Amino acid sequence: MKPPTLFAGLLLGAACTCLQAGDINAVQNHYRDLGAGPFQSERGETLWKSRPFEGRQCADCHTADLTRPGRHQRTKKPIKPMAPSVNSERYTDLKKVEKWFKRNCKSTWGRECTAQEKGDLLEYLKQL
Repeated sequence: MKPPTLFAGLLLGAACTCLQAGDINAVQNHYRDLGAGPFQSERGETLWKSRPFEGRQCADCHTADLTRPGRHQRTKKPIKPMAPSVNSERYTDLKKVEKWFKRNCKSTWGRECTAQEKGDLLEYLKQL
């Protein structure tokens, strides 16, 4: 591998590491790279509180107080608090964020969330 190519490869690897083990802003930057933004907390809050599919709402499992633990409605498994202020591991791993958005958007809204919706939801959640 030529030195410039090696250097570029190292930079790309470092960027991917930052995204995988970064923070909520790094995850939002991923959604910006997909063409979403600017993100608005108010839109995220509206999404969080909406009941568009079979009367479900995010708070059904995650509770209205996102600094408190929640519980899955069907399985009764505990869910760690959603607020990053009390759960610093939230929203730092893009792969996990994507996994849970995919699963929860489908069960709550009956479809996958858009990059804009994900960014807005994260903007709302990081205010807590």
